[in-house]
Amino acid sequence: MRRRLGVNVDHVATLRQARRARYPDPLAAALIAERAGAAQITVHIRGDRRHIQDHDLTRLAASVQTLLNVEAACTDEMADILLSVRPHRVTLVAERPGEVTTEGGLDVAGQAAEVAAFASRLGAAGIHVALFIDPDAPQIDASCVAGVDMVELNTARWAETGNRGELVRLATATERARSKGLSVAAGHGLTLQNLRDLVLAAPGIEEYNIGHALIGDAVFLGLETSVRRYIDLLA
Repeated sequence: MRRRLGVNVDHVATLRQARRARYPDPLAAALIAERAGAAQITVHIRGDRRHIQDHDLTRLAASVQTLLNVEAACTDEMADILLSVRPHRVTLVAERPGEVTTEGGLDVAGQAAEVAAFASRLGAAGIHVALFIDPDAPQIDASCVAGVDMVELNTARWAETGNRGELVRLATATERARSKGLSVAAGHGLTLQNLRDLVLAAPGIEEYNIGHALIGDAVFLGLETSVRRYIDLLA
């Protein structure tokens, strides 16, 4: 199976927003990432617009040549934006006011009706839908709803602890999701140091979305080199 790298360019926008400047441009970063071999560009438009802005989505949707994956919360505001932009994929995420970064997976089991209705609206518009969830059986089972074809497993606990038991947990979740007909992606906290172990432990994961570490490495390596190093680890 050929594994795909999705490059998250949020932190390019974070740097831009620190000065409310026009640069660095996340679209420019997306085009470089594609040229280096990325199979997907991922961005998260938050309610507080701390990094990606509405106009970024419009420009990305018009220019990205691979796939555009937009992460967003299940709100009416986001539904209107997503249905207007119509990216290839939307990944629904949990979003809490004041968090530094996404702190956990979407509670699909506890918000089943809301998630199903949101996914149905997007699916009717031809948008593929994924759910960012913790690698737990109840969340995987609850994700089997119309309009959802993928789950993205939250790898934060593996990234934060390095506990090999977390690799088992992710591998088990991957096989459970695949057995139910869902494609599997993974992301959150993945780095050049911890990615390969996950690839080996859970070969059924077909897509990895990586942002913070990849953009951080790019400060020292250059963006093209950074993207290629992550792609090499997925081979």
